[in-house]
Amino acid sequence: MTLADLHGESGEEHWLTYYDGFRRRVFVTQREVPFPEGKLIVSRTDPSGVITHANQAFVDMSGYSEDELVGEQHYILRHPNMPAVAFKGLWDTITQGKKWHGYVKNLRKDGAFYWVYATVVPNIREGRIVSYTSVRRKPSRRKIEEMAALYKSLLQEEQGRRQ
Repeated sequence: MTLADLHGESGEEHWLTYYDGFRRRVFVTQREVPFPEGKLIVSRTDPSGVITHANQAFVDMSGYSEDELVGEQHYILRHPNMPAVAFKGLWDTITQGKKWHGYVKNLRKDGAFYWVYATVVPNIREGRIVSYTSVRRKPSRRKIEEMAALYKSLLQEEQGRRQ
């Protein structure tokens, strides 16, 4: 992601560090892209979170091309307003072979954001997790407001522990 991806909009710079130590610079605008009515975003990853499939709704909402998404870590969509603990809970649940549900604020390639209600299901073959399938749908505005307040509080706690 570069400033050119913002297409002239002003954005705030953030540095994100992921669980695997990878660090990248992102630019964030305050523009929300509404989740399209009647659509489902579907993706599949390998067990390490690398995207192996993205449906057209995912491509459209993320702002990335399918070629840019497939082969990338799913955390390419992580918005800096999301606390790390939210993703820890997701990974702790799905690596135990259990289904996870939750609300996620995603970062688009152009710096805008969109909220989803996500369900992540481990795909288990012969007792082993071989991939994960994520289906995202439109969340209610009430839940978005509730989760935005919760995530803000959790993020402040995380930042307080780092100081």
